Amino acid sequence: MAWFSQSQFEVRLEWGLSAVNYLAEEVDCAVIVDVMSFSTCVSLAVDNGARIYPYPWKDASAIEYGDKIGAITASADRRFSGKGYSLSPTSIRHISEGECLVLPSPNGSAVSFKARDMGIAVFSGCFRNLYATAEACRGFERVLVIPCGERWPDGTLRPSIEDYAAAGGIIAAMGRDNCSPEARAAVAAWQFHQQQSLRHLFDCSSALELRERGFAEDVALCLDVDTAKLANRLHGDFYAADLAQAHLTPHLG
Repeated sequence: MAWFSQSQFEVRLEWGLSAVNYLAEEVDCAVIVDVMSFSTCVSLAVDNGARIYPYPWKDASAIEYGDKIGAITASADRRFSGKGYSLSPTSIRHISEGECLVLPSPNGSAVSFKARDMGIAVFSGCFRNLYATAEACRGFERVLVIPCGERWPDGTLRPSIEDYAAAGGIIAAMGRDNCSPEARAAVAAWQFHQQQSLRHLFDCSSALELRERGFAEDVALCLDVDTAKLANRLHGDFYAADLAQAHLTPHLG
């Protein structure tokens, strides 16, 4: 047992791609938490009965990939104003049932695929589907929750409080006692922000960035709590509703 593995606990938490590299071999499922905005976009699309194909690069290869699989590719530019979709959650609210959308997102997509390649179940979680994600994890003995964080201009990881609080909310909703200290600390962060109705998160670094760029509506969507009823599970190359829940809960589109 490595000192960093948290392997004596059922529910574990660690940050970003390194969490997959060092901890995922010893768990049964992982929850990828990238609130602003990958996981929120996934949740909005799945609510409406669409599929999201994560893609880890924001370049022309994303369009080529979409053409290859017969999917629309979201613009990597949030300011994209033409027909179609972008990485802005607002642009995805009214996606149609049955649509397939490639979502180029270096953080959420890269971590999702790396976790999938470990041969474990992979979910995308956020504030919107907090309880549904926790419910989907109940059938797994060992769960790794991964807040993705953001990036500094030099490319290094910037831990983000919104991902940490959402990860803690999912862990709290699981209702398990055997959680690592890292997981318990995230629960404490969630409980504080929950008591404050998440109002402080509207002023966190990630939210301020979006607001300054004119995406205040995206921030509000990302900080909605439990407005979705479906867990989002990675089925090979795409996120869709968790099949165990989908037959019980109709999509919200």
